[in-house]
Amino acid sequence: MTTQDSLNPEQGPPATGRVRVVSPHSAARRVLGGASVSEEVAEQSAVGEVMVQSLIRSQLRLALVVSIGFMVALMIGWSAIRWVPAFRTWQIMGIPAPWLMLGVGVYPVIGACAWLYVRAATKNENRYRDLVDEK
Repeated sequence: MTTQDSLNPEQGPPATGRVRVVSPHSAARRVLGGASVSEEVAEQSAVGEVMVQSLIRSQLRLALVVSIGFMVALMIGWSAIRWVPAFRTWQIMGIPAPWLMLGVGVYPVIGACAWLYVRAATKNENRYRDLVDEK
């Protein structure tokens, strides 16, 4: 008697060719389409890693653009002080205009750059979150 005969003695010899194997848990819930994007990110799989790296690259690119814009604004102010002689002699309430521009005028530029950066970074994060959450 073979091993297969001892398992089910009522059946004859095994069938040749294709055999269909079914699970006794055929009523179990089936998972369609594999893992979701949020699971991919949480498990740090290759797809999740690519998505996180994409977010990091977009935030770095944004930081570089805002930093370069801030530096350009500072260079324009410096150029006005350096190359426009009338600006150097101009005074507001007895205070030289270059001093006011460097001492006070830089802060609105810093505030504008910071506001733009936060706004754009939030948009990047929201796009990433929408992609991960699969809304």
